[in-house]
Amino acid sequence: MRARHIEVFRAVMRSGTLTRAAGLLNVSQPALSQSLLQAEDELGFKLFERVKGRLVPTPEAEELFPEAERLFGDLENLRRMAQDLRQGRRGLVRLATSAPPALSVVPAALDAFRRAHPEVRLLSSVVPVERIIAMLEGGQAGLGLAMTEEALPMIETKVIGRCDLVCLLPEGHRLAARPQLAVADLAGERLIAYRRDSQPGLMLERALARQGETLRPDIEVELSIIALAFVQGGLGVAIVDGLLPWRRFAGVTTVPLLPRIALPISLLTSTRRPLSRHHDLLRQELRRAVAAHLGAADAPP
Repeated sequence: MRARHIEVFRAVMRSGTLTRAAGLLNVSQPALSQSLLQAEDELGFKLFERVKGRLVPTPEAEELFPEAERLFGDLENLRRMAQDLRQGRRGLVRLATSAPPALSVVPAALDAFRRAHPEVRLLSSVVPVERIIAMLEGGQAGLGLAMTEEALPMIETKVIGRCDLVCLLPEGHRLAARPQLAVADLAGERLIAYRRDSQPGLMLERALARQGETLRPDIEVELSIIALAFVQGGLGVAIVDGLLPWRRFAGVTTVPLLPRIALPISLLTSTRRPLSRHHDLLRQELRRAVAAHLGAADAPP
């Protein structure tokens, strides 16, 4: 099945009619029909049937469609790369990060990389961990940075730092002057914490279970930055990662949490695709930024 045939097949599957598909591809309907017939001839089976005037995909077409979608994505990546080369760009770096690193260490790393390599185009996406994995697998990202150390097929996960969970409190809170806090100290407080099935939530639950304690959050969050707005709004106190520069935000303060629970900060790469030189250089800058940030976090304010 040729690249053009994949494009035509995908357009017809997505639009449902030859007319709309021809419009999407900016070709005539007869030309599109001819391409579709050629594809069916090469495949040796029909892709569509006419049923009461409607174009209906065959079972073979339905089975083929997900793979055609993946291949079309690869073709789009190839076209974007060719366009970058044609327009005189000497390199392209794609980074996908989860929110905590994006709000803390990534800006410094990107700034250092851009100053050293101003000719290289940078594309940075802030997405959930699951999306980072998909982008690495599909070639939409060359590097990922996330707070996970989960073993994944075809993904190399390299821990480059760890940050502790902390308790985020409103300024002036009765517990804010404590040198450290245990979960038991938060009894009677409205508690904001990570979703229980998230990696931070699971790590916290396991650590407390070893001490015979349990955690029952009143509010569960996906991202620690969301907890900030809740604490500032007086909805409670939060258990969050210590990676974000919390001291920069008004109206809140942090206190170390016991037991100490260290969350991983990991670089993610696809084992199917070697890193380009520029991606490797950005990886080095990310390592330096994480090390510098964690060192600054340990220093007194």
